[in-house]
This record gives sequence, structure tokens and C-alpha cells, in this order.
Amino acid sequence: MPLIRSVLHMLWMAITVIPFTLAVLLTKWLGGSPAKVYAVARSWLKLSVDSARPLLGIQYRLQGMENLPTDPHQGVVLLVKHQSTYETFLMPAIMPRPLAYVFKKELLKVPFFGWSIGAMDMIHIDRSQGSRAFHKVVEQGKRLLDKGTWVIMFPEGTRIARGETGDYKTGATRLAIMSGVPVVPVAVTSAKCWPRKAFIKTPGVVDVSVGKPIPSAGRKHDELMAEVQAWIEAEMRRLDPEAYSK
Repeated sequence: MPLIRSVLHMLWMAITVIPFTLAVLLTKWLGGSPAKVYAVARSWLKLSVDSARPLLGIQYRLQGMENLPTDPHQGVVLLVKHQSTYETFLMPAIMPRPLAYVFKKELLKVPFFGWSIGAMDMIHIDRSQGSRAFHKVVEQGKRLLDKGTWVIMFPEGTRIARGETGDYKTGATRLAIMSGVPVVPVAVTSAKCWPRKAFIKTPGVVDVSVGKPIPSAGRKHDELMAEVQAWIEAEMRRLDPEAYSK
């Protein structure tokens, strides 16, 4: 049954991504604002997340949303635990402000999905460029944060298996400090239902916990990231104790 449900959900996403991508591109070509382009793309991401409930039996449960800033002009850097593709779809669907992902430029080549994110005001980088890539993140990140867009980053850099901790890199806290905005840590237990690199998903509840904003003023980037890591990993153990009981 999980295999059949996973196939159905994948087919549903493959079918729906085509008209939504065309809508994203058409909106941009007709001179639509970045906000309008984002809204169209967000509709497909929300549809994908919402459809996971009847098709896969996967739903989400939110905690700590009251911790998010309510000032529409306040930029933040969201630092999210990364276990699967699920949270990349989920975050724009639940967050009250437009998000800008920092992602590798290779994703732009993915048919339809890559074309959509390429049409949006986000930050794509060439990792082979090293420090030049980071300068691009800072330059574009500041511009987006100044207009109230929230920059979202996965500090571990890649999807991490359930119950494991990756290497928390400090690029996100560097950006926050240089931009003068707080960071918001987010714990997500998506691997309980949607393991990384796994085609077959299983029914269950994905817990999302949003921490309180952590000011970046006067902080050192490594010290600030250490605080973010400590909060996220402690929260992961609270939300998914089975994964850390071994």
C-alpha cells in the first residue's frame, strides 16, 4: 500500500507541476511582480503538501508559530533542519512571509521545477566559486532581507538521515550578522514519514517546531551557529525521541 500511495503522489506532483510552471513563467513574462510570481509557485507547493495527507497519509503539526516576527518589514534568516524534500515544499506553504531559498545552480536545470525557481527572486549559487559564491549570497540576501523577504537556509547543507546530526556551516549566521537581522531556528521531523532519498513514504505526522528569534547583533558567527545547532538538535530529540534512543 505505501508503494501504491507513493506512486500516486509522485504522479500527482508530476502532472500538476506542468501547468503551475507555465503559470509561473507566464506571470513573469507578462510583467507580474515578484510577489505575484511567488504566490503562483507557492500555490503548487501548498497543493503538494496538502495532497500528501489524503494520498500518503502524511500531515504536519505546527508549534511555535507565534515566535515568528509580525513586522512585515522585519527580515529574518530561517535555519531549518533538513531531512527530506518535504520541508522544502512545506516552509513556503506555512510561513507568513515570502521566502527566498539559497540553492545550488544545478537545480535550475531540473525540468519545470527548476524553471519555476529560476523565475523567482531567490539566490542560486555556483558552489565551485567558493568565496565568490558567498559574496553573492550576502549581496542578494541583504537586498531581499531589506524588503522583508525571509531568507531560508539549511545549515547542514544537505539532507540528513533521521537521528543524525550534520555539519552545521556558518554561512547563514554570517549573512544574518552582516545584514543585522535575527535568525530563527526550525526543527522538522520529516524523515519519520519521508526519509531522505527514499521513494516510498509512510503515513504519519511531521512535527515542525519554530524557535524564538535569536538576535545577531554583536555575535560571532560560529558562536551564533552553535546556539542554533544546540536548540535544533535538542528540539529534534524532544520531538522524535525514538530516532535518538539507539
